[in-house]
Amino acid sequence: MDQVEFLVVGAGVTGLSFANWVGPDRDLLVLEADTEPGGYCKTIVQDGFVWDYSGHFFHFRDAEIEAWLRQRMTTSDIRTIEKQSLVRFRDVDVDFPFQKNIHQLPRQEFIDCLVDLYFREEQYGDDEPASFEQMLYQKFGKSIAEHFLVPYNEKLYACSLDELDHRAMGRFFPYADTADIIRNMRTPDNRTYNATFSYPMGGAVEYVRALLRDIPDDKISYGERLTGLDLKRRVATTTKREIQYGKLVSSAPLNRLAAAAGLDHDADAFSWNKVLVFNLGFDRKGRDDVHWMYFPERGVSFYRVGWYDNIMQSDRMSLYVEIGARAGASFDVDSERERVLADLAKAGIVNGHELVSWHSVVLDPAYVHITNKSIVEAGRLRDELAEGGVYSAGRYGRWTYCSIEDNILETRALAAQLRA
Repeated sequence: MDQVEFLVVGAGVTGLSFANWVGPDRDLLVLEADTEPGGYCKTIVQDGFVWDYSGHFFHFRDAEIEAWLRQRMTTSDIRTIEKQSLVRFRDVDVDFPFQKNIHQLPRQEFIDCLVDLYFREEQYGDDEPASFEQMLYQKFGKSIAEHFLVPYNEKLYACSLDELDHRAMGRFFPYADTADIIRNMRTPDNRTYNATFSYPMGGAVEYVRALLRDIPDDKISYGERLTGLDLKRRVATTTKREIQYGKLVSSAPLNRLAAAAGLDHDADAFSWNKVLVFNLGFDRKGRDDVHWMYFPERGVSFYRVGWYDNIMQSDRMSLYVEIGARAGASFDVDSERERVLADLAKAGIVNGHELVSWHSVVLDPAYVHITNKSIVEAGRLRDELAEGGVYSAGRYGRWTYCSIEDNILETRALAAQLRA
């Protein structure tokens, strides 16, 4: 039986970051079920277009982390972009965040939003909200909620927002109070956590390559999937062998890790959406004043569209388009692509353009559903796994909503803890 001090499951950003922080020279092995690294942070180069598995734009709050990554990158062509994002409300493009720009709406909708915002406490109270949906009504009133916040997030999460905990998006939700909204009518301030972002011209995979730089090739095993865990013996079973570990760090979805370890758990506590991503390359340029746009209308197939060409300053329109569905749903890719192209034409994004290249991928899971049950069950399972030397990290390992930078910071702290 093979033995290793640190066994890492997953060669995405979380797993590779931990391997770097704990020390690539340590007794370390990274398992990756796929034939290449990166997880969802992969890049496709096709017909002169550069696309990621989805829109992966890096929003750094910690200058030290950004410098640490850039130091390891082989490219210096990294652009820092001031975000331009819009919401398509019927036929009007409103600056994001919607709730701070209601003055850009047609007059009657603006009045409805403003009145409902003012009287929201009278209508919905100020007790702690029981769900994400209730929080939206309490914070912003009926019209803002129903014009954008509820329909958009229902398309994104592919579930009723009453199912989600009111803290489901944490610091990533663009809160605004009445004073912020009123002030924004005179002096625009649409800054959010991702007001600026970095993007390498070679695609998001450049960050993965940076994380791979100091890790010896023989310390990553591709095409090897974890299939079982014996927590008492500290033995991992894979598709190729058995490995005895001292500590195991996993970025696999927490519910799957618990099943591999044979832990009793409430499967109903874990739900999620899946996302079909189309990358679309066209013969010529389109609009040049936006980086991504949100589409709350339920009759439109996608919830978000992004423009790679406006980030890279390239001369052909290059889009990513995202469609959400509940876990277990199936996609007919060809028919979905035709519907997407028709909806893009109706939205005026495609206007006589010829599609010259395309790619699709399904992210499953994509966004986890953070509920009262999942918070309790995820915490219990992580504690039980840790007793057997197994540490579940990252968006799917912790079953949370977080950024790529958060994953890097989390694994730095975990590595310090385990080294000690």
